Amino acid sequence: MALVTPRPAIQPLVRYTSQVKGKREGQVIRLSVNEGALGPSPLATAALDRIKPGLHRYPPIDLDHLTDAIAAHHGIPDARRIIVGCGSDELLATLCQAYVDPGDEVIVTQYAFVLFTHLTLMSGGVPVKADDQGYTASVDNILASVSARTKMVFLANPNNPTGTYLSRAEVQRLRDGLPETVLLVLDAAYAEYVERNDYSAGAAMVDAFENVVMLRTYSKFYGMAGLRLGWAYCPEDIANTLASVKPPYGVNLGAVEAGIATLEDHDFHALSLRHNVDMIAWFGAQMTALGLTVEPTVANFVMLRFPATAGRDAAAARVFLDQRNILVRALADYGLPEHVRISMGTTEEMQTTVAAIREFMQSTVAADG
Repeated sequence: MALVTPRPAIQPLVRYTSQVKGKREGQVIRLSVNEGALGPSPLATAALDRIKPGLHRYPPIDLDHLTDAIAAHHGIPDARRIIVGCGSDELLATLCQAYVDPGDEVIVTQYAFVLFTHLTLMSGGVPVKADDQGYTASVDNILASVSARTKMVFLANPNNPTGTYLSRAEVQRLRDGLPETVLLVLDAAYAEYVERNDYSAGAAMVDAFENVVMLRTYSKFYGMAGLRLGWAYCPEDIANTLASVKPPYGVNLGAVEAGIATLEDHDFHALSLRHNVDMIAWFGAQMTALGLTVEPTVANFVMLRFPATAGRDAAAARVFLDQRNILVRALADYGLPEHVRISMGTTEEMQTTVAAIREFMQSTVAADG
Protein backbone atom coordinates (compact mmCIF):
# COMPACT_ATOMS: atom_id res chain seq x y z
CA MET A 1 0.00 0.00 0.00
CA ALA A 2 1.28 3.46 -0.88
CA LEU A 3 2.22 5.59 2.12
CA VAL A 4 1.45 8.81 0.28
CA THR A 5 -2.21 8.83 -0.70
CA PRO A 6 -4.28 11.32 -2.70
CA ARG A 7 -7.31 13.14 -1.35
CA PRO A 8 -10.26 10.76 -0.91
CA ALA A 9 -12.40 12.73 -3.36
CA ILE A 10 -10.14 11.92 -6.30
CA GLN A 11 -9.35 8.30 -5.49
CA PRO A 12 -12.20 7.00 -7.71
CA LEU A 13 -10.72 8.75 -10.76
CA VAL A 14 -8.98 6.56 -13.32
CA ARG A 15 -6.12 7.34 -15.64
CA TYR A 16 -7.03 8.49 -19.15
CA THR A 17 -5.77 6.02 -21.73
CA SER A 18 -5.39 6.35 -25.48
CA GLN A 19 -6.82 3.91 -28.00
CA VAL A 20 -3.82 4.65 -30.22
CA LYS A 21 -1.43 3.00 -27.76
CA GLY A 22 0.31 0.07 -29.43
CA LYS A 23 -0.67 1.25 -32.89
CA ARG A 24 1.28 3.31 -35.38
CA GLU A 25 -0.24 6.77 -35.58
CA GLY A 26 -0.17 6.92 -39.38
CA GLN A 27 -1.84 3.54 -39.74
CA VAL A 28 -5.04 4.25 -37.84
CA ILE A 29 -8.25 6.00 -38.79
CA ARG A 30 -8.94 8.02 -35.67
CA LEU A 31 -12.63 8.78 -35.40
CA SER A 32 -12.74 8.68 -31.61
CA VAL A 33 -11.91 12.21 -30.42
CA ASN A 34 -13.87 14.58 -32.71
CA GLU A 35 -10.88 16.25 -34.34
CA GLY A 36 -11.32 18.47 -37.38
CA ALA A 37 -11.59 16.19 -40.41
CA LEU A 38 -9.56 18.35 -42.79
CA GLY A 39 -6.78 19.24 -40.38
CA PRO A 40 -5.47 22.77 -39.87
CA SER A 41 -5.72 25.70 -42.23
CA PRO A 42 -2.72 26.20 -44.54
CA LEU A 43 -2.42 29.65 -42.99
CA ALA A 44 -1.97 28.03 -39.57
CA THR A 45 0.77 25.69 -40.76
CA ALA A 46 2.53 28.58 -42.50
CA ALA A 47 2.45 30.51 -39.22
CA LEU A 48 4.16 27.59 -37.48
CA ASP A 49 6.96 27.68 -40.04
CA ARG A 50 7.52 31.36 -39.35
CA ILE A 51 8.05 30.94 -35.60
CA LYS A 52 10.78 28.30 -35.78
CA PRO A 53 13.67 30.75 -35.23
CA GLY A 54 12.09 31.90 -31.96
CA LEU A 55 11.36 28.55 -30.33
CA HIS A 56 14.04 29.12 -27.69
CA ARG A 57 12.00 32.02 -26.29
CA TYR A 58 9.14 31.81 -23.82
CA PRO A 59 5.77 32.62 -25.37
CA PRO A 60 4.30 36.06 -24.68
CA ILE A 61 2.38 36.65 -21.47
CA ASP A 62 0.49 39.53 -23.07
CA LEU A 63 -1.81 37.89 -25.62
CA ASP A 64 -3.67 41.01 -26.76
CA HIS A 65 -2.95 40.35 -30.44
CA LEU A 66 -4.61 36.92 -30.12
CA THR A 67 -7.59 38.05 -28.04
CA ASP A 68 -8.12 41.02 -30.37
CA ALA A 69 -8.23 38.63 -33.34
CA ILE A 70 -10.67 36.33 -31.54
CA ALA A 71 -12.92 39.24 -30.59
CA ALA A 72 -12.96 40.61 -34.14
CA HIS A 73 -13.69 37.21 -35.67
CA HIS A 74 -16.50 36.30 -33.29
CA GLY A 75 -18.04 39.75 -32.89
CA ILE A 76 -17.16 40.07 -29.21
CA PRO A 77 -17.22 43.66 -27.96
CA ASP A 78 -14.57 43.46 -25.24
CA ALA A 79 -11.38 41.50 -25.93
CA ARG A 80 -10.13 42.24 -22.42
CA ARG A 81 -12.65 39.74 -21.07
CA ILE A 82 -11.28 36.91 -23.22
CA ILE A 83 -9.00 34.55 -21.30
CA VAL A 84 -6.88 32.16 -23.36
CA GLY A 85 -5.76 28.75 -22.14
CA CYS A 86 -3.95 25.57 -23.08
CA GLY A 87 -7.12 24.11 -24.54
CA SER A 88 -10.54 24.76 -23.05
CA ASP A 89 -9.80 21.86 -20.66
CA GLU A 90 -7.35 24.09 -18.78
CA LEU A 91 -9.94 26.83 -18.50
CA LEU A 92 -12.59 24.41 -17.22
CA ALA A 93 -10.10 23.22 -14.60
CA THR A 94 -9.20 26.78 -13.66
CA LEU A 95 -12.86 27.69 -13.20
CA CYS A 96 -13.28 24.77 -10.80
CA GLN A 97 -10.11 25.65 -8.92
CA ALA A 98 -11.19 29.26 -8.58
CA TYR A 99 -14.86 28.84 -7.70
CA VAL A 100 -15.60 25.35 -6.34
CA ASP A 101 -14.94 24.82 -2.63
CA PRO A 102 -14.96 21.36 -1.04
CA GLY A 103 -18.59 20.35 -0.57
CA ASP A 104 -19.96 22.71 -3.22
CA GLU A 105 -22.35 21.08 -5.67
CA VAL A 106 -21.79 21.25 -9.41
CA ILE A 107 -24.66 20.24 -11.68
CA VAL A 108 -23.88 18.22 -14.80
CA THR A 109 -26.34 16.76 -17.26
CA GLN A 110 -26.97 13.03 -17.55
CA TYR A 111 -24.88 12.51 -20.69
CA ALA A 112 -22.45 15.37 -20.10
CA PHE A 113 -18.80 15.45 -21.12
CA VAL A 114 -17.10 13.21 -18.54
CA LEU A 115 -14.42 15.82 -17.82
CA PHE A 116 -17.00 17.97 -16.00
CA THR A 117 -17.41 15.34 -13.30
CA HIS A 118 -13.68 14.65 -13.21
CA LEU A 119 -12.79 18.31 -12.61
CA THR A 120 -15.52 18.73 -10.02
CA LEU A 121 -14.13 15.85 -7.98
CA MET A 122 -10.58 17.16 -8.33
CA SER A 123 -11.72 20.41 -6.72
CA GLY A 124 -13.47 18.62 -3.86
CA GLY A 125 -16.89 19.45 -5.26
CA VAL A 126 -19.90 17.17 -5.41
CA PRO A 127 -21.22 16.36 -8.91
CA VAL A 128 -25.01 16.33 -9.14
CA LYS A 129 -26.45 14.68 -12.23
CA ALA A 130 -29.62 16.08 -13.81
CA ASP A 131 -31.50 13.62 -16.01
CA ASP A 132 -31.79 14.40 -19.71
CA GLN A 133 -35.00 14.34 -21.71
CA GLY A 134 -34.15 11.64 -24.20
CA TYR A 135 -30.60 12.55 -25.16
CA THR A 136 -31.06 16.31 -24.67
CA ALA A 137 -30.35 18.34 -21.55
CA SER A 138 -33.50 19.18 -19.59
CA VAL A 139 -33.71 22.73 -18.24
CA ASP A 140 -36.47 21.69 -15.85
CA ASN A 141 -34.39 18.85 -14.41
CA ILE A 142 -31.32 21.06 -14.06
CA LEU A 143 -33.29 23.71 -12.19
CA ALA A 144 -34.90 21.06 -9.99
CA SER A 145 -31.38 19.91 -9.02
CA VAL A 146 -30.35 23.31 -7.64
CA SER A 147 -29.85 23.46 -3.88
CA ALA A 148 -28.40 25.91 -1.39
CA ARG A 149 -25.01 24.27 -2.01
CA THR A 150 -25.03 24.63 -5.81
CA LYS A 151 -22.07 26.67 -7.07
CA MET A 152 -21.85 25.89 -10.77
CA VAL A 153 -23.75 24.37 -13.69
CA PHE A 154 -21.85 22.86 -16.62
CA LEU A 155 -23.73 22.80 -19.93
CA ALA A 156 -22.06 21.53 -23.09
CA ASN A 157 -24.02 23.06 -25.95
CA PRO A 158 -23.91 21.23 -28.33
CA ASN A 159 -23.46 18.25 -26.08
CA ASN A 160 -20.76 15.65 -26.41
CA PRO A 161 -21.34 12.72 -26.95
CA THR A 162 -25.01 12.99 -27.93
CA GLY A 163 -24.76 15.77 -30.54
CA THR A 164 -27.91 17.46 -29.22
CA TYR A 165 -28.32 21.13 -28.32
CA LEU A 166 -30.50 23.57 -26.41
CA SER A 167 -31.98 26.57 -28.18
CA ARG A 168 -31.11 30.14 -27.26
CA ALA A 169 -34.49 30.46 -25.53
CA GLU A 170 -33.95 27.33 -23.44
CA VAL A 171 -30.49 28.42 -22.32
CA GLN A 172 -31.94 31.80 -21.39
CA ARG A 173 -34.68 30.05 -19.39
CA LEU A 174 -32.00 28.08 -17.59
CA ARG A 175 -30.00 31.21 -16.77
CA ASP A 176 -33.08 33.06 -15.56
CA GLY A 177 -34.02 30.19 -13.26
CA LEU A 178 -30.63 30.01 -11.54
CA PRO A 179 -29.70 32.00 -8.44
CA GLU A 180 -27.32 34.86 -9.24
CA THR A 181 -24.73 33.12 -7.05
CA VAL A 182 -24.58 30.08 -9.36
CA LEU A 183 -22.14 30.21 -12.27
CA LEU A 184 -23.45 28.89 -15.61
CA VAL A 185 -20.58 27.56 -17.72
CA LEU A 186 -21.46 27.15 -21.40
CA ASP A 187 -19.01 24.85 -23.17
CA ALA A 188 -19.58 25.63 -26.86
CA ALA A 189 -16.75 23.51 -28.28
CA TYR A 190 -18.79 22.53 -31.35
CA ALA A 191 -20.54 25.85 -31.97
CA GLU A 192 -18.97 26.41 -35.39
CA TYR A 193 -20.69 23.29 -36.75
CA VAL A 194 -24.22 24.28 -35.73
CA GLU A 195 -26.54 25.42 -38.51
CA ARG A 196 -29.70 26.18 -36.56
CA ASN A 197 -31.32 29.61 -36.43
CA ASP A 198 -32.39 29.15 -32.80
CA TYR A 199 -28.87 28.38 -31.53
CA SER A 200 -26.48 30.75 -29.78
CA ALA A 201 -23.06 29.93 -28.34
CA GLY A 202 -23.71 32.34 -25.47
CA ALA A 203 -21.57 35.46 -25.99
CA ALA A 204 -24.56 37.81 -25.75
CA MET A 205 -25.56 36.17 -22.48
CA VAL A 206 -22.09 36.78 -21.08
CA ASP A 207 -22.49 40.46 -21.95
CA ALA A 208 -25.88 40.64 -20.24
CA PHE A 209 -25.23 38.78 -16.98
CA GLU A 210 -22.55 38.45 -14.32
CA ASN A 211 -22.85 34.69 -13.80
CA VAL A 212 -22.32 33.24 -17.31
CA VAL A 213 -19.06 32.11 -18.93
CA MET A 214 -18.71 30.82 -22.50
CA LEU A 215 -15.86 28.52 -23.52
CA ARG A 216 -14.63 27.83 -27.05
CA THR A 217 -11.84 25.76 -28.57
CA TYR A 218 -9.55 25.58 -31.58
CA SER A 219 -9.36 21.78 -31.31
CA LYS A 220 -12.43 20.88 -33.35
CA PHE A 221 -13.51 23.12 -36.24
CA TYR A 222 -10.11 24.79 -36.62
CA GLY A 223 -8.17 21.51 -36.66
CA MET A 224 -5.59 22.56 -34.06
CA ALA A 225 -6.06 19.94 -31.31
CA GLY A 226 -2.32 19.23 -31.21
CA LEU A 227 -1.50 22.84 -30.31
CA ARG A 228 -3.94 23.03 -27.36
CA LEU A 229 -5.69 26.38 -27.59
CA GLY A 230 -9.01 27.43 -26.09
CA TRP A 231 -10.59 30.57 -24.74
CA ALA A 232 -13.23 31.78 -22.33
CA TYR A 233 -15.39 34.88 -22.59
CA CYS A 234 -16.30 36.08 -19.12
CA PRO A 235 -17.77 38.90 -17.06
CA GLU A 236 -15.01 41.27 -16.00
CA ASP A 237 -14.66 40.02 -12.42
CA ILE A 238 -14.43 36.40 -13.52
CA ALA A 239 -11.95 37.24 -16.28
CA ASN A 240 -9.73 38.99 -13.73
CA THR A 241 -9.95 36.01 -11.38
CA LEU A 242 -9.01 33.49 -14.07
CA ALA A 243 -6.13 35.67 -15.24
CA SER A 244 -4.85 35.78 -11.65
CA VAL A 245 -5.12 32.02 -11.09
CA LYS A 246 -3.71 30.77 -14.40
CA PRO A 247 0.07 30.28 -14.52
CA PRO A 248 2.02 32.41 -17.01
CA TYR A 249 3.32 30.96 -20.27
CA GLY A 250 0.39 28.56 -20.43
CA VAL A 251 -0.17 28.98 -24.17
CA ASN A 252 2.68 28.05 -26.50
CA LEU A 253 3.97 30.32 -29.24
CA GLY A 254 2.80 28.05 -32.04
CA ALA A 255 -0.75 28.04 -30.73
CA VAL A 256 -0.76 31.83 -30.48
CA GLU A 257 0.46 32.51 -34.01
CA ALA A 258 -1.51 29.70 -35.66
CA GLY A 259 -4.57 30.78 -33.69
CA ILE A 260 -4.39 34.25 -35.19
CA ALA A 261 -3.64 33.06 -38.71
CA THR A 262 -6.38 30.45 -38.96
CA LEU A 263 -9.10 33.00 -38.21
CA GLU A 264 -8.26 34.74 -41.48
CA ASP A 265 -8.85 31.66 -43.65
CA HIS A 266 -12.55 32.07 -44.42
CA ASP A 267 -12.41 29.84 -47.49
CA PHE A 268 -11.04 26.98 -45.41
CA HIS A 269 -13.76 27.50 -42.80
CA ALA A 270 -16.43 27.25 -45.48
CA LEU A 271 -14.82 24.11 -46.90
CA SER A 272 -14.65 22.49 -43.45
CA LEU A 273 -18.29 23.23 -42.70
CA ARG A 274 -19.49 21.96 -46.09
CA HIS A 275 -17.44 18.79 -45.69
CA ASN A 276 -19.00 18.12 -42.29
CA VAL A 277 -22.55 18.72 -43.52
CA ASP A 278 -22.02 16.40 -46.47
CA MET A 279 -20.32 13.67 -44.43
CA ILE A 280 -22.95 13.68 -41.69
CA ALA A 281 -25.70 13.27 -44.29
CA TRP A 282 -23.89 10.61 -46.32
CA PHE A 283 -22.67 8.57 -43.36
CA GLY A 284 -26.06 8.72 -41.69
CA ALA A 285 -27.77 7.43 -44.83
CA GLN A 286 -25.29 4.56 -45.09
CA MET A 287 -25.81 3.54 -41.48
CA THR A 288 -29.59 3.76 -41.75
CA ALA A 289 -29.44 1.49 -44.78
CA LEU A 290 -27.63 -1.07 -42.62
CA GLY A 291 -30.46 -0.99 -40.08
CA LEU A 292 -28.59 1.03 -37.46
CA THR A 293 -30.05 3.98 -35.56
CA VAL A 294 -28.32 7.31 -36.18
CA GLU A 295 -29.18 9.83 -33.49
CA PRO A 296 -29.68 13.42 -34.80
CA THR A 297 -26.61 15.63 -34.42
CA VAL A 298 -25.55 19.25 -34.93
CA ALA A 299 -21.84 18.58 -34.33
CA ASN A 300 -19.01 16.83 -36.21
CA PHE A 301 -19.83 13.37 -34.91
CA VAL A 302 -22.74 10.96 -34.76
CA MET A 303 -23.97 8.72 -31.99
CA LEU A 304 -24.72 5.36 -33.54
CA ARG A 305 -26.91 2.75 -31.89
CA PHE A 306 -26.31 -0.97 -32.42
CA PRO A 307 -28.58 -3.90 -31.54
CA ALA A 308 -28.41 -5.13 -27.95
CA THR A 309 -27.76 -8.70 -29.12
CA ALA A 310 -24.46 -10.16 -27.91
CA GLY A 311 -21.95 -10.31 -30.73
CA ARG A 312 -23.80 -7.65 -32.70
CA ASP A 313 -23.75 -4.94 -30.06
CA ALA A 314 -21.77 -1.72 -29.76
CA ALA A 315 -18.96 -3.33 -27.77
CA ALA A 316 -18.45 -6.01 -30.42
CA ALA A 317 -18.57 -3.41 -33.18
CA ARG A 318 -15.91 -1.29 -31.48
CA VAL A 319 -13.59 -4.29 -31.13
CA PHE A 320 -14.21 -5.28 -34.76
CA LEU A 321 -13.32 -1.78 -35.95
CA ASP A 322 -10.34 -1.52 -33.62
CA GLN A 323 -8.91 -4.71 -35.11
CA ARG A 324 -9.04 -2.94 -38.48
CA ASN A 325 -7.31 0.15 -37.04
CA ILE A 326 -10.50 2.22 -37.06
CA LEU A 327 -10.91 3.93 -33.70
CA VAL A 328 -14.37 4.95 -32.48
CA ARG A 329 -15.56 5.93 -29.01
CA ALA A 330 -17.45 3.39 -26.93
CA LEU A 331 -20.01 5.08 -24.67
CA ALA A 332 -20.68 2.55 -21.93
CA ASP A 333 -18.98 4.85 -19.40
CA TYR A 334 -21.56 7.51 -20.31
CA GLY A 335 -24.39 5.10 -19.54
CA LEU A 336 -24.94 4.48 -23.26
CA PRO A 337 -23.74 0.89 -23.74
CA GLU A 338 -25.68 0.38 -26.98
CA HIS A 339 -23.99 3.32 -28.70
CA VAL A 340 -20.67 4.35 -30.16
CA ARG A 341 -19.67 7.86 -31.15
CA ILE A 342 -18.04 8.28 -34.54
CA SER A 343 -16.30 11.49 -35.59
CA MET A 344 -16.42 12.61 -39.19
CA GLY A 345 -13.10 12.08 -40.97
CA THR A 346 -11.98 12.56 -44.54
CA THR A 347 -14.08 11.17 -47.37
CA GLU A 348 -11.69 8.23 -47.76
CA GLU A 349 -11.70 7.50 -44.03
CA MET A 350 -15.47 7.50 -43.90
CA GLN A 351 -15.74 5.23 -46.94
CA THR A 352 -13.37 2.76 -45.28
CA THR A 353 -15.35 2.95 -42.05
CA VAL A 354 -18.68 2.35 -43.78
CA ALA A 355 -17.23 -0.69 -45.54
CA ALA A 356 -15.95 -2.06 -42.22
CA ILE A 357 -19.28 -1.55 -40.43
CA ARG A 358 -21.08 -3.18 -43.36
CA GLU A 359 -18.70 -6.14 -43.06
CA PHE A 360 -19.40 -6.34 -39.33
CA MET A 361 -23.16 -6.30 -39.79
CA GLN A 362 -23.05 -8.88 -42.57
CA SER A 363 -20.73 -11.17 -40.62
CA THR A 364 -22.99 -11.13 -37.59
CA VAL A 365 -26.05 -11.83 -39.73
CA ALA A 366 -24.21 -14.76 -41.32
CA ALA A 367 -23.26 -16.06 -37.88
CA ASP A 368 -26.88 -15.87 -36.77
CA GLY A 369 -27.94 -17.80 -39.86
